[in-house]
Amino acid sequence: MNRIYTLFPLLLISLTTIAQERMPSYDYTFKITNLSDSTDSVAYMANYYGSKQYYFDTATFTPDGVVHFKGDSIMGGIYSIILSDKKSYFEFVVNEPKIEMETKAGDFVNSMKVKTSNENQKFYEYLGFIEGKTKEVEKLKKEREGAKLKDKKAVEDKLGALDKEVITYKLKFIEDNPDFLISKVFKASAEPDVPEYNEVKDEDERQRLRYKEFKIQYLKDVDFADERLLRTPVLHNKLNYYITKLVVQAPDSIIKEADALVKRTNGNKETYKYVVHHVTSKYEDSKIMGMEAVLVHMGMNYYCPDKAWWLSEKKREEFCERVSKMEPLLIGKYAPDLILMDTLGKWRQLYEIQANYTVLYFWDSGCGHCKKVTPKLKEFYELYKTKGVEVYAVGTEFENKDWKKYIKKNNLPWINVSDNPEINANAQELMRNRETTLKSLNFRDTYDIFSTPKVYLLDENKKIIATKLMPEQMGEYLDHLIQEEKEKEEKKEKSK
Repeated sequence: MNRIYTLFPLLLISLTTIAQERMPSYDYTFKITNLSDSTDSVAYMANYYGSKQYYFDTATFTPDGVVHFKGDSIMGGIYSIILSDKKSYFEFVVNEPKIEMETKAGDFVNSMKVKTSNENQKFYEYLGFIEGKTKEVEKLKKEREGAKLKDKKAVEDKLGALDKEVITYKLKFIEDNPDFLISKVFKASAEPDVPEYNEVKDEDERQRLRYKEFKIQYLKDVDFADERLLRTPVLHNKLNYYITKLVVQAPDSIIKEADALVKRTNGNKETYKYVVHHVTSKYEDSKIMGMEAVLVHMGMNYYCPDKAWWLSEKKREEFCERVSKMEPLLIGKYAPDLILMDTLGKWRQLYEIQANYTVLYFWDSGCGHCKKVTPKLKEFYELYKTKGVEVYAVGTEFENKDWKKYIKKNNLPWINVSDNPEINANAQELMRNRETTLKSLNFRDTYDIFSTPKVYLLDENKKIIATKLMPEQMGEYLDHLIQEEKEKEEKKEKSK
C-alpha cells in the first residue's frame, strides 16, 4: 500500500485547488497498472467531509486496469480512489468535469501521470516533493537515535533546515498560485508565529501572553465562509482544536467563542451547519458540570428559531422541547419549587427548608445505580448536616410501597417525598386547595427526569450551584464553597 505522508504536524497536508461550485457532470478516468488479483475488481470514489471520508461512487475495472467514473453533479474537493482491499488509495482534486490520470499500484505518487487536469499536475508535484522530504526525515531520525550527544545537535539542525525548506516551498507556492485553494489551506493550517516575549521577566505572565497571541493568530487565516474547506481535513481540525484546547472550558467562554465562530461563516449554509452541529454535539452529553448551558444556548439561538434547515420539523421540535426543559435547570437558575408529600402524609415544600445548602436528590428504590449512590449520600449527610446541609429526596416511582420499605429499612434520615396514585387521582382538588402545585405533581417533567439518580446542589436561596455531583465529590466541593464564604466574610470585616 502506498500512503500519502504528512511530514510535520499542521504544515504538510495533501490538499490542493478545489472547485467551489457544484459541477453539473463529471467524467473521470483512471488507469492503474500492476493491480493484484485482490484489487482489480472494483474501485470506490470517496470524498472528505470534515474529519471523515464518505463513499461517493463505485466503478468496475476493465481488463487493462481502467476504471471510469461518470455521473451528474459533483462538488469540488479532495477525493480518493480506494481499491477493493479498502487499504490502497490515492487522492486527487475534483476541480473540473473531465480528469484523466494514470499510475502504478504500490507506488501511486511517484508513478502518477496526470494527462488531463492542470491542478492535479501541481498537486502531484507537491506530493512528490513531500514524499522525498519524508524519506530524508526518516533517515535523519534513525541517525539521531544512534548518535552521540555532540552529534545529535548536527542532526537536529538538519531536521530544522528541512522544516524551513518545506515552509519556503509552501510560501513560494502561495506566491505563485494565489488563487489556488491549496494556498489558502497552507495559510490556514500553519502554526502561528508567536513571539517569545523575552523582555517579560515573570514566567507566568510570559506564558500568558504567548497563549493569548497564539489563540488570536490560530484561526486568523481560516476562511469559515469558504465551503471548500469542509471537503478538506483543515477546517474540522482547526475548529476542533480551537474550541477544545484553546478556549477555556467554561460555559460562558465556549458560548462566546461559538457565537463568534458561527458569525465567521458569513452566511454560507454548509459551513454554518457544520460549525453549529459540531459545537452542539461536542457538548451535548458532556460529563463536565455546567456544560448543559452550551447545549441550551446553541438550541435556543440556532435550532429553535428554525435556523437548523438540515433537521426535519419533527427532529427540531423534539430537540427544542428538550432544551426548553433544560433551560430552567441550569446552574445559576433558581430551582423550581416543589410541594410533595412525605412518608407520614405531610406536605413538604422545598422552599421552606431552612438550610445553607440543599441537596435535591431524585431517585428510585429499584434503580441499581441509586442503590450505590444512596448509602454514600447518607454518609455525606451525616458528616455535613451540622454544616447547614439538608437533603430533599424525591422518589420517582409511581407506586411507592417499595420506596417506603427502602426508606424504613435503610433508615434514610432526611426529607423523603414523592407522589402516589391517590394524590394523582385527586390532583385537581389538591391544587384548588393550594396544598400542592401542577409543577410539583409533574416533577418528572419539571426537572426533566429521564434517568435516576439526578442530583442538584442548591444554595440557601434555592439557586442551583452545582449539578452532576455524586456524594463522594460533594464534600470536597462544599468545603471549597464554605472556605470561599469564610474568606469573603473575613475580607469584609477587614474592610470595615
